[in-house]
Amino acid sequence: MAAEPNNPNQHLPGGAQAGAPHDPILDSINEGVFTVDHQWRITAFNRAAERITGVRRQDALGRRCSDVFRANICEERCALRRTLASGKPVMGATAGIVGVDGSRIPIRISTALLRAPDGEVTGGVETFQDLSRVEQLRKELEARYTFEDIVGRSKALRSLFEILPQIAASASTVLIEGESGTGKELFARAIHQLSPRAKKRFVAVNCAALPDALLESELFGYKAGAFTDAKKDKPGRFALADGGTIFLDEIGDISAAMQVRLLRVLQERVVEPLGAIEPVKVNVRVVAATNKDLAQLVQEGKFREDLFYRIRVVHLRIPPLRERREDLPLLIDHLVNRFNRLQEREIAGVSPEVLARLMDHNYPGNVRELENIVEQAFVLCRGAMIEVEHLPVELRRIDPSVSTPAPGTNLRAIQRQMIELALQRHQGNRRQAARELGIDPSTLYRRLKAVSERARDGSQPRPSTTTPPKARRR
Repeated sequence: MAAEPNNPNQHLPGGAQAGAPHDPILDSINEGVFTVDHQWRITAFNRAAERITGVRRQDALGRRCSDVFRANICEERCALRRTLASGKPVMGATAGIVGVDGSRIPIRISTALLRAPDGEVTGGVETFQDLSRVEQLRKELEARYTFEDIVGRSKALRSLFEILPQIAASASTVLIEGESGTGKELFARAIHQLSPRAKKRFVAVNCAALPDALLESELFGYKAGAFTDAKKDKPGRFALADGGTIFLDEIGDISAAMQVRLLRVLQERVVEPLGAIEPVKVNVRVVAATNKDLAQLVQEGKFREDLFYRIRVVHLRIPPLRERREDLPLLIDHLVNRFNRLQEREIAGVSPEVLARLMDHNYPGNVRELENIVEQAFVLCRGAMIEVEHLPVELRRIDPSVSTPAPGTNLRAIQRQMIELALQRHQGNRRQAARELGIDPSTLYRRLKAVSERARDGSQPRPSTTTPPKARRR
């Protein structure tokens, strides 16, 4: 880390001079190190700095540090500027820099003065540490998600992203419907994080995981003496979430008796702990979720209609993964990067054949299933690329009706194959095929037209002869 300012060379190992652009001692340090002169131009840039920022040493030397790092503190809260102004080092400040690929990199920095042998201040030195893996581990341990953690650029998700801030700004009860594994809790946490309640607690309860008696005491709490083992008061989840948000997952599985109690809470905004004499007021935003069709359960008499309309003030439907297949490459890349950080690996990605098989899979378990597939591949893969043999057994089998691309097949060819297979499954119906692929019918039409034009001029093979004639007709 950075040195005390009264020692001219303490901040560099062995008294090395900072101006040497290829100092072997600096290059052996795991932390990024750079130095600047009084004009804020970089005079030294070690190998770890290259690795963390993605900027080559020769491209950094001589440039202003703000142009290289593009940090969120460069303009007003620059730690190195404070050190040069006050003569005091800064230890352990945090910031975010922008990598060459545009990604945000969280870092921890320390600064000190840079002095010549005669004691004259010639500039400053800064060391910085990449906190990307630390931040990811913190998220994993604390299960705190942000809006940016919902990965996807499909039209279905973009329409949700557009309305999510408005939903978060309100105090209305929200019902999130979607199949298991679609990420309903991610959306619930995003609503909380974007809301005025973000500084208070987000409390999640799986309503299907507990029997009625335990669920009642978990939600509403109890007073000492309410039953034999109740030695002291215990606050319920509603009380813990006071001022914040409570997430009632799998609400479609609660009993009729619990539905009655929950309805009163939503109507009166009070809870009655077991053994209590007086109800307790709570200020809680309720977000509920289910993988069932609640409207159908109401028609069957299995869910109270009045409760249904109480929780369905705002309704969100999270599309299953098979309805937004264009998000798959982005999700796969996100998961590969995530497991690289968590497991300290350097896997480059998936092979074209693996991508083709993952694109064609139906994902009954949705994003959770994809996550498990990639995690298993990380366990089995010992090379730089995930191959077919690293996939689960069911994805390794070759379906004779599906032709997999040859090695070296480009992404455009894979996309063309996915369109053809979708058209086959829907007997040439472009609208249904486009819905399955998660794209507009007009986009599907343009891609089919481009394929046909390239086939006519000989630049690429014609569409598969197994494609129904109706699908190829303009």
